[in-house]
Amino acid sequence: MLRALLGSVAVLAVVAVGLAAADEPRDKAPPIKPGSTPPGKPLRFDVEGFLKDYDRNKDGHLTRDELPAELRPAFDRLDANKDGKVTREELERGMAYLHPPRRPSDFVYVLIEMSDCDEDCAGEVQRAYDVLRRLDKNNNGKIDPHELKAAREQIVKDRVDYLFKQLDTDKDGKISREEARGMVRQNFDEIDANKDGFLDRAEMLKAATESHHAPSTRPGTGPATRPAPSERPTDR
Repeated sequence: MLRALLGSVAVLAVVAVGLAAADEPRDKAPPIKPGSTPPGKPLRFDVEGFLKDYDRNKDGHLTRDELPAELRPAFDRLDANKDGKVTREELERGMAYLHPPRRPSDFVYVLIEMSDCDEDCAGEVQRAYDVLRRLDKNNNGKIDPHELKAAREQIVKDRVDYLFKQLDTDKDGKISREEARGMVRQNFDEIDANKDGFLDRAEMLKAATESHHAPSTRPGTGPATRPAPSERPTDR
């Protein structure tokens, strides 16, 4: 319920859309031609050009073996009438199936592509590298599930600690309804599992861990719920 409130990384998914993954063969997209798209506009899929490139026997449609190997898994979805061939019309309707699926880790490519401004951009890429490298506690060059789980739990713990630092004004180790702000106040009754009128660390940790779908904090509803850059666990 509070995971997004405490700094969810789900926003990374939105930047992966439309990304060209350059390193892995299975992430390579088919050739996309400009067609008649005006300069400065996004490229559109050139159906005629695609057919010309891959219709080897020039019969006006594509069979499964005519598609590039990495696109053949999409054939059944393209072949709407299941006649064993993909027509021009089916290609136009199903062109979205020709794009490779995007992965959350593709955000790395966005970061690299956007890092062409100055030394600060290179610093951001370096920071991402340093964060991931610190997850590898046994220095074996891999991030295993246990290391990832430990890092995830630490991030949640640190952010709950930050909320207490910001909200627990009387420093009694609990957040009262009067001290609560923003989404913490809005969801106070749900977080307060024992109904004692206070939020303790265990309740906050439970609320922050048990759900992936939480509303975002709205501007003007109270103090910031994300640590400042110098206080985030990834910067330590």
